This record gives sequence, C-alpha cells and structure tokens, in this order.
Amino acid sequence: MRLGVLDVGSNTVHLLVVDAHPGARPIPAASHKSVLRLMRYLDDDGAISEQGVEAIVTAVSDAARVARKSGIDEMLAFATSAIREAANGAAVLARIEEAAGIHLTVLSGSDEARLTFLAVRRWYGWSAGRVLLFDIGGGSLEIAHGGDEIPDVAHSVPLGAGRSTIEFLPDDPPTEKQVERLRKHARGLLSETLHDIGGIPEADHVVGSSKTIRSLAKLAGSTEEGVGAEERSILKLSALDDWIPRLARIPADARPALPGITEDRTFQIVAGAIVLSETMRAFKAKVLEVSPWALREGLILRRLDRLT
Repeated sequence: MRLGVLDVGSNTVHLLVVDAHPGARPIPAASHKSVLRLMRYLDDDGAISEQGVEAIVTAVSDAARVARKSGIDEMLAFATSAIREAANGAAVLARIEEAAGIHLTVLSGSDEARLTFLAVRRWYGWSAGRVLLFDIGGGSLEIAHGGDEIPDVAHSVPLGAGRSTIEFLPDDPPTEKQVERLRKHARGLLSETLHDIGGIPEADHVVGSSKTIRSLAKLAGSTEEGVGAEERSILKLSALDDWIPRLARIPADARPALPGITEDRTFQIVAGAIVLSETMRAFKAKVLEVSPWALREGLILRRLDRLT
C-alpha cells in the first residue's frame, strides 16, 4: 500500500509518502515540507495566533494536495506538542479539518516516545539488547528505554529545540549568559526526570533520533562500519561540547554553511545542541549512535503491524 504520513510538528509540517507492506522496509516515494516554527506564533496565553493558524492550514492543505497527487491509499496524520499544548488546540484542529479535509490525531508525549522507540528497535534489531533513546523535537525531548519493542520507560520533557530557543535564546547569536541559563534549566528538568524514572537505566546502546540530532551528528560526529553496506553515525559528547561555543557565536543565517545544518533547523540548532549535551551528561552517555528512523517510521510500522 502507499501510505502518507503527515507530521504537524512544532517546527515543520512534513509529509512523507512511502510504499509499504508487512514484513518489508518502507520505501520513500515522495516528501513535502513546510517550515513553520510554530513556537513563535504563541501569544501570552499560550494560544496559537491567527497568523499561525493560517500558516498551519496553508501548510496542511499544500501537503494534502501533494498526497492526493501521489496516489496514497491511506493518510496517517498527527500533531505533536505545539498543537497538543496550545490553549486553542481544539479550535486549530477543527479549522484544519474544515479547510484541508485532514483529521489530525494528537499524540501525547509518551505516545511519541513509544512510537519512536518502536522505529529505533526495528532499525537496530533484537541483537541491540537494551536501548536508551533520546529524541529532540521542536517542543519536547522524548526519552525511552527498554529491551523489547514496547519500552519500559516512555517519558516526555518540555525541552524541545524550538521551545528552548524561544524561552532562553532570544538573541541571534545568543549570549553566553543565555546559553548558561538554558543549560541550568535543562539540568534541573533532567534531574527531575531521572528521579521520576528511578535513576539511569542500564543500556547496551544509547541512540539518538530526530532531525536535530542527525544534523548535529553530521556537524560534529563520525561514522563507523555498520551491518551490511550502511555506515553507523556516531556522536561523542566531547565533540558536541567542542562545537557548541563556536556554533553559538555564528548568526543563524550563516549556520547553513556548516555541514549538516539546514535552513529549517538553523534557528534552533544551538538550543538543540545544548539540550542534547545536558541530556547525555545527565544519563552519563559519552557517545550515542544516530538512528535514521524516528517517529514517522514508528507510525508506519505500527500501521503495518495492524494489517497482520
């Protein structure tokens, strides 16, 4: 079947069209992305402004047209933290459905963590043992851990790259004081998270997923020989920490000249790097492997599992 997966996130509205059937790897057929950065449209009451709602409706409508032209059999459309936490989230969902004909399922933070963990588990296979997963989105950081396809821990922390940029790094480039404020804030939330999940879990592999982490791995990481013809992407904490001060001194419009930094992530990549650095430090992870599969692939795999 040809599936369309529409991800209405905090930073982008991204449509991925894949050809898929049970027991096989999904094959990408088409992709369409609109950069929104929804966090900048939040008012003082936590509602998405009219300008922001219009931007979402336009982006979803554009994606729906691409999906129809691609001849999809089914659409899996979902929204994450930006709409989930917006004071007018229900009204925004109704506007989208009325204007674009797309019904969005709102995922909880723990849903995001579980689905992303499923994708990572399938990518690495059973031989990977116990996996500790970090996934940095625009609005939240997802942490999951376990030895099976359903994680023992599925936790969401309000430390997304977009949210952290808006709240702590208002200047471009940010000041050293702003960077330190974000580090201190992240340490506090991560300390609470460790308390909630009962300490640092034992893991055979520490894995990072999401576009933010993949971008940072291209900037500061390295590759190692993997299974088959594909190489594994590796990111060391020491290399990440070496890049953060330099990255923070570069204006956002100049960062896309760096390896791996795309225009859709340039404004929030510094915050994403700081959050990842503090997360790895909190969980005593000196190195992590980078998964090419994340939330969208998790949704596809769950849908295919239900067919069987």
